[in-house]
Amino acid sequence: MSGKPRLTYLNGRGRMESIRWLLAAAGVEFEEIFLETKEQYEKIIKDGSLMFQQVPLVEIDGMKMVQTRAILSYIAGKYNLYGKDLKERALIDMYVEGIIDLMQMILVFPFSPPEAKEKNLDSIKERATNRYFPVFEKVLKQHGQDFLVGNKFSWADVQLIEAILAVEEKVPAVLSGFPKLQAFKIRMSNMPTIKKFLQPGSPRKPPPDEHYVETVRKIFMK
Repeated sequence: MSGKPRLTYLNGRGRMESIRWLLAAAGVEFEEIFLETKEQYEKIIKDGSLMFQQVPLVEIDGMKMVQTRAILSYIAGKYNLYGKDLKERALIDMYVEGIIDLMQMILVFPFSPPEAKEKNLDSIKERATNRYFPVFEKVLKQHGQDFLVGNKFSWADVQLIEAILAVEEKVPAVLSGFPKLQAFKIRMSNMPTIKKFLQPGSPRKPPPDEHYVETVRKIFMK
């Protein structure tokens, strides 16, 4: 195995995409193994690689890490994206947890039955514009810095730009009432590591399509 982190998941966003984002933002190259069959998944369970029989799986620093939150916090700490002290870390954790709540709605959206899609899309728009984005608009305004915590790029900034772009794919004008977030989006998108990740041909995955949904069902659902 090379020194690069190795990620095992499907060839799609899912719960691995935030991990890809954070590694890319830190300027870390990684390798990927894509699960395509139930047999592949069952084999890594049988091999003992999945502590709780769940992916994402990230092999890094001699560890086989599972549980998305644990993986993300390890990467953030390792690459100095987790604040300068305990108070900054607490703020980053709070912001990240809030963003993850919003991202969870986007994560399950492709699996909505057709008759529920419009209602679920309305819910994403309502939560983004009334609950989550106003918080970060206010934070950026009151904090008066380019970044959410301290004056340094952190895990929270990475989660937020990922969420903004994911919501915009579904609700293109969602930032129309949030000038600070519009400026934040431009700043983050022009950071060299993120700019590279947003280019065609990067490890960033496209929005889930029917093939991805069917692959998830085939591998994980009996």
